[in-house]
Amino acid sequence: MLIEQKLTILADAAKYDASCASSGSKGTRTGSRLGTTEGMGICHSYTPDGRCVSLLKILLTNYCIFDCQYCVNRVTSDTPRARFSVEEVVRLTIQFYQRNYIEGLFLSSGIIQNADYTMDQMVLVAKSLRVDHKFGGYIHLKTIPGASDQLLEEAGRWADRLSVNVELPTPADLKMLAPEKKAPEIEEAMDTIKSRIDQFKADRKAGFKPDRFAPAGQSTQMIVGATATPDLDILNTSASLYSKQHLRRVYYSAYSPIPHADARLPGRSPPLVREHRLYQADWLLRFYGFQASELVAEADRNLSLDIDPKLAWALQHRDFFPVDVNRASRELLWRIPGIGTRNVDRILSIRRHHRLCISDLKKLRVAWNRTAPFVITHDHNPGLRSLDKLGLRDQLKVKEKQLLLFDSDESSIDGQL
Repeated sequence: MLIEQKLTILADAAKYDASCASSGSKGTRTGSRLGTTEGMGICHSYTPDGRCVSLLKILLTNYCIFDCQYCVNRVTSDTPRARFSVEEVVRLTIQFYQRNYIEGLFLSSGIIQNADYTMDQMVLVAKSLRVDHKFGGYIHLKTIPGASDQLLEEAGRWADRLSVNVELPTPADLKMLAPEKKAPEIEEAMDTIKSRIDQFKADRKAGFKPDRFAPAGQSTQMIVGATATPDLDILNTSASLYSKQHLRRVYYSAYSPIPHADARLPGRSPPLVREHRLYQADWLLRFYGFQASELVAEADRNLSLDIDPKLAWALQHRDFFPVDVNRASRELLWRIPGIGTRNVDRILSIRRHHRLCISDLKKLRVAWNRTAPFVITHDHNPGLRSLDKLGLRDQLKVKEKQLLLFDSDESSIDGQL
């Protein structure tokens, strides 16, 4: 098979994996001659400071010995198959970089032979890029649960970020649709990576110069809508992963129907706005001090689709408002719809010098129409009458464009909240 044909098959097969943002890697590796984690290319993914970094996103192979029912690459699927050699992936990465198409590599794979063999092949790609070609660009490896600790440690030595997909929100979901994947194995792989990252940070803090280990941390992905699991359970799983594993990101991927699907799978994708709401709720969990149980107020234990989760919480807790922006604590300001964490910092800074008015908030580009009923300023006090309006929910609805994977830089989410 021609390498162009392989690239067509294996790049297309990789599109279902959402967890490929390059955020978190700072600085280029010592001794690198080619590539950087700080450069600019064709924009596909975003770093925390807004820089755009393009990635070659492919599978090593879409052959797989597992039969996960939600996966188009499962062993019983009749999808066209292909496999890259280690040398082909290395050559593609270098050639794409030299043409200024990419700044890094995201490499995943179906499982062939066994977990150790597959992980070893992926590690060889990253090692060859780093050692043979002195490639200093961003590398993200999708690790294989069940691979040995030694291989996971070597993967972290060459990669900037590692990820272990939990795939589905609960162990019961895995047992139903992917019985060959075991939740304890996934958790064990995450524990190994977390332990090694913590050790690396501790050694650096103590003044040592240890070998780099996954400096951009680890992430994971959950498929949403393949089972009936509600958003509350999904968010509780995410909150637990952030707390126990210190993940950089949990990515949510709406289930996409596949040919000849199992009868237990839904016949269509969930609304894409559901994926968007989960990202917004995830942001509130991580940076705004919310708990998952606070964000899901609907009787079916799912997030509201017509309004964002912070606004939904505010409407459920009208007794909490209005909040005086000139006196409230940081934590109280975080709860106001339409005001993000960056503007909270600016408000706290400005009010040291003078009392804030409506004009000040508008200069900060606060979403004033959404914010107005919930705040008191020096020249604005809506009182309780505004909050008690029966039609307030409909009045505050906004038309939102769908949050696309490569448009979803973190500051854009912050601005919506």
